[in-house]
Amino acid sequence: METPTWPRVPCPEAAVARMLLLGWVLLQVAGASGTTEVVVAYNLTWKSTNFKTILEWEPKPINHVYTVQISPRLGNWKSKCFYTTDTECDLTDEIVNDVNQTYEARVLSYPADATDYSGEPPFTNSPAFTPYMETKLGLPTIQSFKQVGTKLNVTIQDARTLVRRNGTFLSLRDVFGKNLSYTLYYWKASSTGKKTAKTNTNEFLIDVDEGESYCFSVQAVIPSRKSNQKSPESSTECTHHKKEMLLGIVIVVLVAVILTSILSVTLYKCRKVRAQQSGKESSPLNAA
Repeated sequence: METPTWPRVPCPEAAVARMLLLGWVLLQVAGASGTTEVVVAYNLTWKSTNFKTILEWEPKPINHVYTVQISPRLGNWKSKCFYTTDTECDLTDEIVNDVNQTYEARVLSYPADATDYSGEPPFTNSPAFTPYMETKLGLPTIQSFKQVGTKLNVTIQDARTLVRRNGTFLSLRDVFGKNLSYTLYYWKASSTGKKTAKTNTNEFLIDVDEGESYCFSVQAVIPSRKSNQKSPESSTECTHHKKEMLLGIVIVVLVAVILTSILSVTLYKCRKVRAQQSGKESSPLNAA
Protein backbone atom coordinates (compact mmCIF):
# COMPACT_ATOMS: atom_id res chain seq x y z
CA MET A 1 0.00 0.00 0.00
CA GLU A 2 1.46 3.31 -1.09
CA THR A 3 2.07 6.05 1.40
CA PRO A 4 -0.01 9.08 0.53
CA THR A 5 1.87 12.28 -0.36
CA TRP A 6 0.63 15.51 1.13
CA PRO A 7 1.23 18.93 -0.44
CA ARG A 8 4.00 20.96 1.25
CA VAL A 9 2.88 23.84 3.41
CA PRO A 10 5.23 26.81 3.20
CA CYS A 11 6.97 27.72 6.48
CA PRO A 12 6.41 31.41 7.33
CA GLU A 13 9.44 31.54 9.65
CA ALA A 14 11.81 30.48 6.84
CA ALA A 15 10.38 33.07 4.44
CA VAL A 16 10.83 35.85 7.00
CA ALA A 17 14.40 34.73 7.66
CA ARG A 18 15.22 34.78 3.97
CA MET A 19 13.75 38.26 3.58
CA LEU A 20 15.70 39.57 6.56
CA LEU A 21 18.94 38.08 5.20
CA LEU A 22 18.32 39.63 1.78
CA GLY A 23 17.59 43.01 3.37
CA TRP A 24 20.79 42.90 5.42
CA VAL A 25 22.85 42.07 2.30
CA LEU A 26 21.27 44.94 0.40
CA LEU A 27 22.04 47.33 3.24
CA GLN A 28 25.66 46.21 3.30
CA VAL A 29 25.98 46.67 -0.44
CA ALA A 30 24.36 50.10 -0.27
CA GLY A 31 26.60 51.11 2.59
CA ALA A 32 29.68 49.88 0.79
CA SER A 33 28.73 51.69 -2.42
CA GLY A 34 28.20 54.89 -0.43
CA THR A 35 31.57 54.77 1.26
CA THR A 36 33.43 54.26 -2.00
CA GLU A 37 32.37 57.77 -3.05
CA VAL A 38 34.05 59.36 -0.03
CA VAL A 39 37.74 59.96 -0.74
CA VAL A 40 40.11 60.16 2.19
CA ALA A 41 42.40 63.23 2.31
CA TYR A 42 46.14 62.77 1.87
CA ASN A 43 49.36 64.80 1.76
CA LEU A 44 48.40 66.96 4.75
CA THR A 45 50.92 69.82 4.99
CA TRP A 46 51.37 72.76 7.37
CA LYS A 47 52.12 76.12 5.70
CA SER A 48 53.17 78.73 8.25
CA THR A 49 55.05 82.06 8.01
CA ASN A 50 55.38 84.45 10.95
CA PHE A 51 52.69 82.28 12.64
CA LYS A 52 50.13 82.74 9.85
CA THR A 53 49.25 79.03 9.65
CA ILE A 54 47.25 77.10 7.06
CA LEU A 55 46.72 73.35 6.72
CA GLU A 56 46.65 72.09 3.13
CA TRP A 57 45.77 68.68 1.71
CA GLU A 58 44.67 66.76 -1.39
CA PRO A 59 42.60 65.87 -3.43
CA LYS A 60 40.02 68.32 -4.74
CA PRO A 61 36.61 66.93 -3.72
CA ILE A 62 34.13 65.63 -6.29
CA ASN A 63 31.29 63.91 -4.43
CA HIS A 64 32.38 64.72 -0.90
CA VAL A 65 33.26 67.55 1.50
CA TYR A 66 35.77 68.03 4.30
CA THR A 67 35.78 69.18 7.91
CA VAL A 68 39.01 69.94 9.77
CA GLN A 69 39.68 69.32 13.44
CA ILE A 70 42.60 70.61 15.48
CA SER A 71 43.77 69.82 19.00
CA PRO A 72 46.69 70.60 21.28
CA ARG A 73 48.52 67.40 22.10
CA LEU A 74 46.42 65.50 24.66
CA GLY A 75 43.70 68.14 24.32
CA ASN A 76 40.18 68.17 22.92
CA TRP A 77 39.37 68.31 19.22
CA LYS A 78 37.87 71.52 17.83
CA SER A 79 36.18 71.58 14.43
CA LYS A 80 37.01 74.21 11.80
CA CYS A 81 36.11 74.80 8.13
CA PHE A 82 32.90 72.77 8.26
CA TYR A 83 31.83 70.76 5.20
CA THR A 84 34.13 72.67 2.89
CA THR A 85 35.01 71.95 -0.72
CA ASP A 86 38.35 73.75 -0.24
CA THR A 87 41.60 71.88 0.29
CA GLU A 88 42.99 74.27 2.88
CA CYS A 89 41.96 75.61 6.26
CA ASP A 90 43.31 78.65 8.12
CA LEU A 91 44.13 77.53 11.68
CA THR A 92 45.97 80.68 12.76
CA ASP A 93 43.37 81.64 15.37
CA GLU A 94 43.91 78.32 17.12
CA ILE A 95 47.72 78.09 17.14
CA VAL A 96 48.39 81.70 18.22
CA ASN A 97 46.78 80.99 21.58
CA ASP A 98 49.97 79.16 22.55
CA VAL A 99 52.73 79.06 19.94
CA ASN A 100 54.88 76.81 22.16
CA GLN A 101 52.22 74.09 22.15
CA THR A 102 52.37 71.10 19.78
CA TYR A 103 49.24 70.72 17.66
CA GLU A 104 47.67 67.87 15.74
CA ALA A 105 45.02 68.16 13.04
CA ARG A 106 42.91 65.79 11.02
CA VAL A 107 40.76 66.08 7.91
CA LEU A 108 37.42 64.24 7.94
CA SER A 109 35.67 63.24 4.71
CA TYR A 110 31.86 63.29 4.35
CA PRO A 111 29.41 62.59 1.51
CA ALA A 112 28.52 65.81 -0.27
CA ASP A 113 24.92 65.85 1.05
CA ALA A 114 25.72 64.65 4.56
CA THR A 115 25.27 67.79 6.67
CA ASP A 116 23.38 65.60 9.15
CA TYR A 117 25.72 62.65 8.76
CA SER A 118 25.65 60.52 11.91
CA GLY A 119 28.19 57.83 11.08
CA GLU A 120 31.92 57.77 11.79
CA PRO A 121 33.60 59.55 8.85
CA PRO A 122 36.98 58.43 7.56
CA PHE A 123 39.81 60.84 8.33
CA THR A 124 43.55 61.42 7.92
CA ASN A 125 45.89 62.77 10.59
CA SER A 126 48.40 65.54 9.94
CA PRO A 127 51.99 65.59 11.16
CA ALA A 128 52.47 67.22 14.56
CA PHE A 129 53.20 70.96 14.39
CA THR A 130 54.92 73.24 16.94
CA PRO A 131 54.61 76.87 15.75
CA TYR A 132 57.48 78.29 17.81
CA MET A 133 59.93 75.81 16.29
CA GLU A 134 58.48 75.41 12.79
CA THR A 135 56.86 78.60 11.49
CA LYS A 136 58.99 80.11 8.74
CA LEU A 137 60.49 83.57 9.09
CA GLY A 138 59.16 86.11 6.62
CA LEU A 139 61.12 88.60 4.57
CA PRO A 140 62.77 91.22 6.84
CA THR A 141 62.39 94.94 6.19
CA ILE A 142 65.17 97.54 6.26
CA GLN A 143 63.70 100.45 8.19
CA SER A 144 66.51 102.96 7.61
CA PHE A 145 70.19 103.22 6.70
CA LYS A 146 72.83 105.94 6.63
CA GLN A 147 76.50 106.13 5.80
CA VAL A 148 78.54 108.87 7.46
CA GLY A 149 82.27 108.86 6.94
CA THR A 150 83.59 105.42 7.92
CA LYS A 151 80.36 104.25 9.60
CA LEU A 152 77.36 102.52 8.06
CA ASN A 153 74.23 102.36 10.22
CA VAL A 154 71.41 99.97 9.27
CA THR A 155 68.17 99.54 11.26
CA ILE A 156 65.84 96.54 10.79
CA GLN A 157 62.09 96.65 11.36
CA ASP A 158 60.71 93.53 13.08
CA ALA A 159 57.82 91.90 11.25
CA ARG A 160 54.43 91.89 12.96
CA THR A 161 52.76 88.57 13.73
CA LEU A 162 49.18 87.52 14.48
CA VAL A 163 50.15 86.50 18.02
CA ARG A 164 48.39 88.74 20.52
CA ARG A 165 49.13 89.84 24.05
CA ASN A 166 46.70 92.10 25.91
CA GLY A 167 44.96 92.88 22.62
CA THR A 168 48.15 93.95 20.85
CA PHE A 169 49.78 92.10 17.96
CA LEU A 170 53.33 91.07 18.81
CA SER A 171 56.41 91.45 16.63
CA LEU A 172 58.89 88.65 15.96
CA ARG A 173 61.18 90.22 18.55
CA ASP A 174 58.37 90.16 21.12
CA VAL A 175 57.85 86.44 20.51
CA PHE A 176 61.44 85.21 20.11
CA GLY A 177 63.39 87.76 22.17
CA LYS A 178 67.16 87.21 22.02
CA ASN A 179 66.59 83.98 20.08
CA LEU A 180 66.00 86.20 17.02
CA SER A 181 69.10 87.62 15.35
CA TYR A 182 69.90 89.29 12.04
CA THR A 183 72.71 88.81 9.56
CA LEU A 184 73.88 91.72 7.39
CA TYR A 185 75.53 90.99 4.04
CA TYR A 186 77.38 94.03 2.69
CA TRP A 187 79.83 94.81 -0.09
CA LYS A 188 81.36 97.74 -1.95
CA ALA A 189 79.16 98.83 -4.84
CA SER A 190 82.19 98.48 -7.10
CA SER A 191 82.94 94.91 -5.90
CA THR A 192 81.26 91.51 -5.56
CA GLY A 193 83.10 90.35 -2.43
CA LYS A 194 80.60 90.10 0.45
CA LYS A 195 81.23 90.58 4.15
CA THR A 196 78.86 89.63 6.98
CA ALA A 197 77.94 91.08 10.34
CA LYS A 198 75.56 89.70 12.98
CA THR A 199 73.50 91.18 15.78
CA ASN A 200 70.78 90.00 18.17
CA THR A 201 69.34 93.52 18.23
CA ASN A 202 67.77 95.46 15.36
CA GLU A 203 70.68 97.73 14.52
CA PHE A 204 74.03 97.41 12.76
CA LEU A 205 76.87 99.92 13.03
CA ILE A 206 79.81 98.73 10.94
CA ASP A 207 83.09 100.17 9.74
CA VAL A 208 83.38 100.96 6.04
CA ASP A 209 85.84 102.77 3.79
CA GLU A 210 85.28 106.49 3.57
CA GLY A 211 84.25 107.72 0.15
CA GLU A 212 82.99 104.29 -0.98
CA SER A 213 79.38 103.40 -1.76
CA TYR A 214 78.06 100.14 -0.22
CA CYS A 215 75.22 97.72 -0.99
CA PHE A 216 73.67 95.35 1.56
CA SER A 217 70.80 93.01 2.44
CA VAL A 218 69.64 91.44 5.71
CA GLN A 219 68.35 88.04 6.84
CA ALA A 220 66.47 87.01 9.99
CA VAL A 221 67.92 83.99 11.81
CA ILE A 222 66.98 81.77 14.77
CA PRO A 223 70.24 79.86 15.45
CA SER A 224 68.69 77.53 18.07
CA ARG A 225 66.46 75.84 15.48
CA LYS A 226 67.34 72.63 13.67
CA SER A 227 65.29 73.61 10.60
CA ASN A 228 63.71 76.77 9.21
CA GLN A 229 66.56 78.74 10.74
CA LYS A 230 66.75 81.53 8.16
CA SER A 231 64.39 83.86 6.37
CA PRO A 232 64.81 84.88 2.74
CA GLU A 233 67.19 87.80 2.23
CA SER A 234 65.65 91.25 2.05
CA SER A 235 65.78 93.38 -1.06
CA THR A 236 69.16 95.03 -1.68
CA GLU A 237 69.76 98.65 -0.70
CA CYS A 238 72.75 100.81 -1.65
CA THR A 239 74.28 104.00 -0.33
CA HIS A 240 75.36 106.67 -2.82
CA HIS A 241 78.22 108.27 -0.98
CA LYS A 242 80.20 109.47 -4.01
CA LYS A 243 77.15 110.85 -5.74
CA GLU A 244 76.12 112.71 -2.61
CA MET A 245 79.58 114.24 -2.28
CA LEU A 246 79.58 115.22 -5.97
CA LEU A 247 76.13 116.75 -5.63
CA GLY A 248 77.30 118.71 -2.59
CA ILE A 249 80.31 120.02 -4.48
CA VAL A 250 78.16 121.02 -7.44
CA ILE A 251 75.76 122.88 -5.15
CA VAL A 252 78.62 124.71 -3.44
CA VAL A 253 80.12 125.71 -6.80
CA LEU A 254 76.76 126.91 -8.10
CA VAL A 255 76.17 128.99 -4.98
CA ALA A 256 79.64 130.47 -5.27
CA VAL A 257 79.10 131.35 -8.95
CA ILE A 258 75.75 132.96 -8.20
CA LEU A 259 77.14 134.99 -5.30
CA THR A 260 80.11 136.07 -7.41
CA SER A 261 77.81 137.16 -10.23
CA ILE A 262 75.59 139.13 -7.86
CA LEU A 263 78.62 140.76 -6.27
CA SER A 264 80.10 141.65 -9.66
CA VAL A 265 76.87 143.24 -10.86
CA THR A 266 76.49 145.15 -7.60
CA LEU A 267 80.07 146.49 -7.77
CA TYR A 268 79.59 147.46 -11.41
CA LYS A 269 76.45 149.44 -10.61
CA CYS A 270 78.12 151.14 -7.66
CA ARG A 271 81.08 152.18 -9.81
CA LYS A 272 78.78 153.49 -12.51
CA VAL A 273 76.81 155.58 -10.02
CA ARG A 274 80.01 156.99 -8.51
CA ALA A 275 81.36 157.85 -11.95
CA GLN A 276 78.18 159.72 -12.82
CA GLN A 277 78.28 161.67 -9.56
CA SER A 278 81.99 162.52 -10.06
CA GLY A 279 81.28 163.84 -13.60
CA LYS A 280 78.56 166.13 -12.38
CA GLU A 281 80.77 167.61 -9.67
CA SER A 282 83.67 168.46 -12.08
CA SER A 283 81.53 170.17 -14.80
CA PRO A 284 81.42 174.15 -14.78
CA LEU A 285 78.29 175.98 -13.67
CA ASN A 286 76.09 177.51 -16.42
CA ALA A 287 76.32 181.34 -16.71
CA ALA A 288 73.18 183.29 -15.71
